[in-house]
Amino acid sequence: MGFADDHLIPLVDTGLGNSAYLVDLGDGRALAVDASRDLRVLRAAAARRGLKVAYAIDTHLHADFLSGAVQLAHDDGATVYASTAGRRAFPHHGLGDGDERDLGGLTLRALATPGHTDEHLSFLLLDGSRELGVFTGGSLIVGSAARTDLLGADRAEELARAQYHSLKRLAELPDEVAVWPTHGAGSFCSAPPGSERTTTIGTQRRANPLLAADDEDTFVQQLLSSLGSYPAYFDRLGELNRRGPAVLTSAPALPALAPAEVRTLLGNGAHLVDVRPVADFAAGHIPGAISIALRAQFATWLGWLLPADTSAVFITAPGQDLAELTWQALKIGYERLAGHLDMTTWTAEGGERETIELLTADRITARPVLDIRQHSEHAAGHIPGAIGIELGELAARAGEAPARAVVACAHGERAMTGASLLQRAGHHGLAVLAGGPDDWAETTGRPLQESP
Repeated sequence: MGFADDHLIPLVDTGLGNSAYLVDLGDGRALAVDASRDLRVLRAAAARRGLKVAYAIDTHLHADFLSGAVQLAHDDGATVYASTAGRRAFPHHGLGDGDERDLGGLTLRALATPGHTDEHLSFLLLDGSRELGVFTGGSLIVGSAARTDLLGADRAEELARAQYHSLKRLAELPDEVAVWPTHGAGSFCSAPPGSERTTTIGTQRRANPLLAADDEDTFVQQLLSSLGSYPAYFDRLGELNRRGPAVLTSAPALPALAPAEVRTLLGNGAHLVDVRPVADFAAGHIPGAISIALRAQFATWLGWLLPADTSAVFITAPGQDLAELTWQALKIGYERLAGHLDMTTWTAEGGERETIELLTADRITARPVLDIRQHSEHAAGHIPGAIGIELGELAARAGEAPARAVVACAHGERAMTGASLLQRAGHHGLAVLAGGPDDWAETTGRPLQESP
């Protein structure tokens, strides 16, 4: 059994594609690394081991979630360590390259690894002189490195060159040193798919294509060419994390609303977000509602599609987890939560409804297909002739969508979101493919089409 087996607890957020870490320091205290504002899983892990969080570190100013460090300082008295260069506006201990802090037997050493952000630090964990592992945040990740365009497209190449030197520096660590990244598969901050979330320096030296690049220019070209789109809310969270998220003094609540209250809120500009399963939304929903099914990826699409300054009314089904809904919104800084309406109440009072047809793969013949997956997914294989418009762009490009389109994604959830946006924009006769391109290929026996 090694250190990681006994003392390291990865806390994976599959929806955002990230990992936070809780390190058992062996004396009843713990170190939290890149913890989210949603601390429920971390709290449960700490409670199971009887741990109190004594230290909280952030590798960088996160763009995809609000940090939990401020909350840990408030609730647990945790000492917060972060980059001095980040100019955080809340109490913390600033660190620079080479600075070390004694954690009571283990030592934390800061390594400047800019690229993903300007102020990015990796944190090397040492037991005496033995290098146990390194928390690499958005620098070296499994099979790649995190994106470098979050501070603007005009700085993407500059930061990619910084990322090159950061990865070279990390690759000089011994082969056996564990690599504990924050960003992983499913994160819009990173590129490659895959199931592995931790690795070693030796494995990455052998298998990471960016570390195999012949020179800096090749590295930059490979990294920049792998970047796709990212959620709109990424552009505002870095600054919110610099200022420090507001401390939550009680568990958030989502009040129940009556239909009359919902109509008033809509008249004042609120958005309707229907979080029920796809089939429920298809069978009947309030006109103008956006379908974002409550699942692991809920926060991503809520933050991508709703303006930050707009109040949201959530349409729910009986038994749905309102705490999960609320925490997913809060961890990405979406706080204008007006309340929720159980759809059965709306229906019982005779509220108006619309529908969207769900079609199996054998029933979409002769209808235009709109593929709303990411460009890389569309290019890798789509239904022949399908038009590709990414979901994040669809509201602005609704006029380009074909009439009576069958909207498709990988499984159906994103497609229903897309169809709801088109219906909201005035499209009629829409349908959603139940399943995805792979189901179509299996049903029809025809190959998918690839594109550049």
